[in-house]
Amino acid sequence: MNKKVDIFTIEIIKNALVAIGEEMFLALKRSSKSPIIYESLDYGIGVTDAKGRLISQGNGIPGFIGTLDAGVKNIIAKFDNDNIYPDDVFILNDPYAGGGTHLSDVCMIRPIFFENELVAWTANKAHWTEIGGKDPGSYSADATEIYQEGLQFPGIKVFEKGIPNQALLDLIEVNVRLPEMTLGDLQACAASLKVGEQRFLSVMGKYSKYVTLTAIDKLLEHGDLMVLEKFKTLPKGTFEAQDVIDEDGMGNGPFLVKVKVTITDESFILDFTGSSDQAPGPINCTMGVLISAAREVFMGIVQPDAPATDGCFRRLEVICPEGTLLTAKRPAPVSSYFEAMVCASDVIRKALADVLPGVVTAGQFGSVCTMNLSGKMPDTGEPYLLVEPLVGGWGAAVGKDGESGQFCVGNGETSNIPIEITEARYGVLVEQYTFNSETAGAGEFRGGNGVVLDYRILSDGTDISSFFGRGITAPWGIDEGKEGSCNYVQVFDSEGNEKARFSRTSRYPLNKGDLIRLVTGNGGGWGNPVKRPKEKVLADIKNGYITHEQAQVLYQHGVS
Repeated sequence: MNKKVDIFTIEIIKNALVAIGEEMFLALKRSSKSPIIYESLDYGIGVTDAKGRLISQGNGIPGFIGTLDAGVKNIIAKFDNDNIYPDDVFILNDPYAGGGTHLSDVCMIRPIFFENELVAWTANKAHWTEIGGKDPGSYSADATEIYQEGLQFPGIKVFEKGIPNQALLDLIEVNVRLPEMTLGDLQACAASLKVGEQRFLSVMGKYSKYVTLTAIDKLLEHGDLMVLEKFKTLPKGTFEAQDVIDEDGMGNGPFLVKVKVTITDESFILDFTGSSDQAPGPINCTMGVLISAAREVFMGIVQPDAPATDGCFRRLEVICPEGTLLTAKRPAPVSSYFEAMVCASDVIRKALADVLPGVVTAGQFGSVCTMNLSGKMPDTGEPYLLVEPLVGGWGAAVGKDGESGQFCVGNGETSNIPIEITEARYGVLVEQYTFNSETAGAGEFRGGNGVVLDYRILSDGTDISSFFGRGITAPWGIDEGKEGSCNYVQVFDSEGNEKARFSRTSRYPLNKGDLIRLVTGNGGGWGNPVKRPKEKVLADIKNGYITHEQAQVLYQHGVS
């Protein structure tokens, strides 16, 4: 007869599952080939039970919080149990299947068997620098259909019973620009899944299958109970907001994103009905991505410190009709899906800002601000591809200035690539990396500062593709706080003359000696700037954020 599992054992197993996610995370970081993985940490790790319910997730991209379990469920639906074997590894990046984001984010999934029974899955999703398509980096601001954006993996086996699918590996090798890097990332992702399997089996071997699976069920139930307890403190009612995405990379826009948030004693409903139809350009995302955006905000409100599990999301419901830019249909392009995702999460916060002032913030710089730089190394002529998201300014909150130089909230634990790595691996010289000194975002609590990053181009035949959202519409302020500033790119020739200024572009040609200046926005302010204490204004002057003259205009303080 099965005995009751005590609370202490449940807690030990819970912490073991968290540790498994963290160890898988480190294994991928240490073995990958792409700087965007091992430096920027643009990936996520997870463990699910046999049904595909999320039971553990490693640090990384919060925006992947709804994609890993969805990817596993896609494989479960596609393959019957008789065709799933120990040491299988599946590969999936189809945005229109479960768990897809854009083609560069490749999900790999491995079943875990114990005593010949499928008991769990390990999964990861990582941004591969190259996955083919019409443009370097598999990212195009002017893509009009997904077929231009790279290879699509519809949930197939890349390893079966541990044996590699060589035909698939050969196909990948000849369809990507950096095959050694791409195939190296594939092997690193597969290795991290194996690490997770080994650790999970050691837990099950120590505590038994029954105790481990019972503990998992209890953990999921506990996640739901924690959320219900938090609901007692949340404001009840319906709250609405809307925002815009300026344009889609093809000159179309603006596109409206609307949300109606309904909070009851037992449910948290997000209804995005009324948002614009899917765009011709690549800013679209799919329902799986929208659910991830919703989960990201939901966890930040109800249980920011708790491990994310399926149980935590039982009270969350997401509604949006098919065919909007948040629920696009094939073959809409999605390489810049993150712009819709970031806007969707931000507009939820905007709807709740007034009723949760100590929890959510004013508008952040509101974009991943991604940039692809393609060229050749000046000394060897070898091709390089710099793929990089950028940091910016977060919005202020009640009692707190906004954070400066941070990735957008959806990017979570990612990091910027160190200058030493950038200059060693790519044909650029970093001439400036500093905070944005624009005075936007003033308030009783001011918005955080974006950054200015200058790259000097060291060889001819270089080009840049960028997708900086909020190039026209600035982040919003709250309660008389001022708007933040916009994101943009400037190009200067070797004499310092401005050649171009844009937010979104594809394959803009650059010459040796040109300088590209990447500028990210300041976050929105909170509260009337006149109420900002004099000592804080003086500290802003001392830190170089504003001048004496600007302080007098913005804050009406007679400082000296």
